[in-house]
Amino acid sequence: QVQLVESGGGLVQAGGSLRLSCAASGSSFSINAMGWYRQAPGKQRELVAHITSGGSTNYADSVKGRFTISRDNAKNTVYLQMNSLKPEDTAVYYCNMAIYTSYSRSYWGQGTQVTVSS
Repeated sequence: QVQLVESGGGLVQAGGSLRLSCAASGSSFSINAMGWYRQAPGKQRELVAHITSGGSTNYADSVKGRFTISRDNAKNTVYLQMNSLKPEDTAVYYCNMAIYTSYSRSYWGQGTQVTVSS
């Protein structure tokens, strides 16, 4: 069984930075794409950033130039470096991985709260 564990959320002032991490653990699996999503109160969950197994990335327009997604395949970990944070970035952030065990499916982390104060 595969589990994703997130860390790195918290409270930060506008203009500050945070780094989120999400590590997959378990046995006999391989990871394809990885991504970060967020959900603010009263809003739908939205894609923030995505990275393929080959390292290609894409970002939501609202975070381009401020957020950077990266992955460490040896550690089965995906990161989200968030700079120049704004109050509108406040949300619960979820990591997502496309993982193959005996079949391919999508796994989610437990979510981590990011709060940006003005």
